[in-house]
Amino acid sequence: MKVLVTGSAGFIGFHLARRLLARGDEVVGLDVLNAYYDPKLKMARLAVLEANANYRHAKLDLADNEGVAALFAEFRPDAVVNLAAQAGVRYSLESPRTYVDSNVVGFLNILEGCRATQPKHLVYASTSSVYGANGNMPFNVHNPATHPITLYAATKLANESMAHAYSHLFGFPSTGFRFFTVYGPWGRPDMALFKFTEAILAGRPIDVYGEGKMQRDFTYVEDIVSGLVAAVDRPTPVNTAWDPMHPDPATSGVAPWRVLNLGNSQRVELMHYIRTLEAKLGRKAELNLLPMQPGDVARTEADVEETKLALDYAPSTPIEVGVGKFVDWYLDYYGVAGAIKA
Repeated sequence: MKVLVTGSAGFIGFHLARRLLARGDEVVGLDVLNAYYDPKLKMARLAVLEANANYRHAKLDLADNEGVAALFAEFRPDAVVNLAAQAGVRYSLESPRTYVDSNVVGFLNILEGCRATQPKHLVYASTSSVYGANGNMPFNVHNPATHPITLYAATKLANESMAHAYSHLFGFPSTGFRFFTVYGPWGRPDMALFKFTEAILAGRPIDVYGEGKMQRDFTYVEDIVSGLVAAVDRPTPVNTAWDPMHPDPATSGVAPWRVLNLGNSQRVELMHYIRTLEAKLGRKAELNLLPMQPGDVARTEADVEETKLALDYAPSTPIEVGVGKFVDWYLDYYGVAGAIKA
């Protein structure tokens, strides 16, 4: 297949592109390589991808209407996976317009490209943050997600609605994935595991919000990628059993469209996450316990039953294994002297 992967120098996009290349697909990656976090890490990921002859890179801003349209017209992908976005919940409080430009305007450009070239499937990233003020656990895609508590989550809900409209009007199938706290090798430096590891090795205290009592459905990146690849190969059908008098918010009777959760389906307390990291590093963390931050929720957990049914999705990486693999990568990549490998 010819697959367009946006955000290919980003964390999840890099892992997805590698998996697609490994199975013989032709991949065009789109990434502007911005400075939201260390561009050197993005360039290192890109260098790995560009070593494969079936990879081609387009350094392009997703909000560039003409550039994105030209890329679609030239490449005419069989499938599109949109992972490019302005990420981060808290940064949306500081720079809201960045989120609209990337996550709304940029996604519109992806939809317009799909309208023009009619790929077999559009797969795109949403987020568990769309569940917002919903307190029902585990989060189920068949429950409405109507009360986002950050602009980041609101832009992702907008993506889901925009995809439904385009799939209805122009017929191309689309699947949105609500990701749950993704972690693993080559991860983002702005995320907790990366920051905790860096601080512990440097002997600095770590900021622990919610006093360590928050619970998250931590999901290993390769499990996420397995779900994405399965979706690329299985275009979403119209739900012929859909009832407009009792509309299911996860599927559609008027469009080949759906949303699914991608998570590990287990709640893990933040303190257990930290203790697992300490055990792997062989070092104790100095904790700076702080209250919850604006935009945070107390707990998340994915109900992945629909994903299992649709895609044979089976997350299989426990926290102890996933954190261990991240630490091994971190020590290898940064060459941290004196760190203890378990």
